[in-house]
Amino acid sequence: MSTIVCLNKPYGVLSQFTPEGKWRALDEFIPVKGVYVAGRLDADSEGLLILTDDGKLQARISDPKHKLEKTYWAQVEGVPDEAALDRLRAGIELSDFTARPAKVRRIDEPPGLWQRDPPIRYRAAIPTAWLEIRISEGKNRQVRRVTAAIGYPTLRLIRAAIGALSLDGLGLGQWRRIDGDYQDLQGKIE
Repeated sequence: MSTIVCLNKPYGVLSQFTPEGKWRALDEFIPVKGVYVAGRLDADSEGLLILTDDGKLQARISDPKHKLEKTYWAQVEGVPDEAALDRLRAGIELSDFTARPAKVRRIDEPPGLWQRDPPIRYRAAIPTAWLEIRISEGKNRQVRRVTAAIGYPTLRLIRAAIGALSLDGLGLGQWRRIDGDYQDLQGKIE
């Protein structure tokens, strides 16, 4: 029997069970023992974090070769036009790798979105926009790096879904547990 834990990770929490410096840790939120992170989120990113006790399932979720789609909501500085979004859709060359083409569209602020603590910086003269970005790799700080590369830095980043698992029904800092055998759980994530 395998276990998956889905957490709506707050800003300022590391993807590990031990705090470091100013950053909090998962042990404040998840009392389940023996589960490990499958696909990290930086401390300054929020949203869906998946943990499991099944190594094969962990690899299936986090290894880019499986091309499991991850959906992010990015609040960016400025309002990108379709030409800028087309650059993301074509793939972006960065200094150390070329990001694969992303599925991207402008969206309204996601409904029911919690306030971030601390809030993002606000500038009266510079508008912001929300993007939904779907990628199937997930290199270090990839979403932030590609939006910056097209001239629209990410101010706030929330992972909304990994495959079929999503934030639906999870408030900030809340978690839910899913138990089953590997085949059953694999179907829930794809």
